[in-house]
Amino acid sequence: MAGRITKAEQQLEPDPRHDDKVLSRFINCLMKGGNKATATRVVYRALDEIQKRIDKEKSEELPKTSIELFHQALDRVRPSVEVRSKRVGGANYQVPIQINRRRQQSMTFRWIITAVREEKGKPVHMRLAKELMDAARGEGKAVTTRENTHRMAEANKAFAHFAW
Repeated sequence: MAGRITKAEQQLEPDPRHDDKVLSRFINCLMKGGNKATATRVVYRALDEIQKRIDKEKSEELPKTSIELFHQALDRVRPSVEVRSKRVGGANYQVPIQINRRRQQSMTFRWIITAVREEKGKPVHMRLAKELMDAARGEGKAVTTRENTHRMAEANKAFAHFAW
C-alpha cells in the first residue's frame, strides 16, 4: 500500500505562533510519546533563544527573525540525492537516486532531531537552538550528514545507470 493518498496534508494545522505548516510538521516529528505540548514548548523556546542570539550578534549572514533562520537551516540541511542499494546480477550496488520534496523534508527533520538527541548535557531547547544556528551557517552534525550523503552519491555516480 505504498504511495497511498492520505488526508494528512490537509489535516495538518499551521502552528499558532508563526502560522507555518513546516514548523508544525517539525513539531510533530520532534514529539515523543504523544506529548505535543512538550514538543511545542521545546521548539518555541529554541526559537526564542535563536531570536535572542540573532539580536545580540547582528550578523550579516543570518536572517532577521528566528523563523527565517529555521527555514534557512532546513534549506542548508536538505539533501537532493541519496544512495539506495540495488542488487544486480548477484552484486549489490549503491545507486544514487534523486529524491522527492517530501522525502527531502523528512530526511532533513530526522537528521536535525538525531543530531539534537545525540548531544547530551544541555536542555533540549538549547541543543535545538544551537543545531539550527549551526545549520543556518552551514556547520553542525546535520549538515555533515548531508555532505556525507552527497559525497557517497558522487562517489557512486558510475552506477547511476542502475536507477530504473
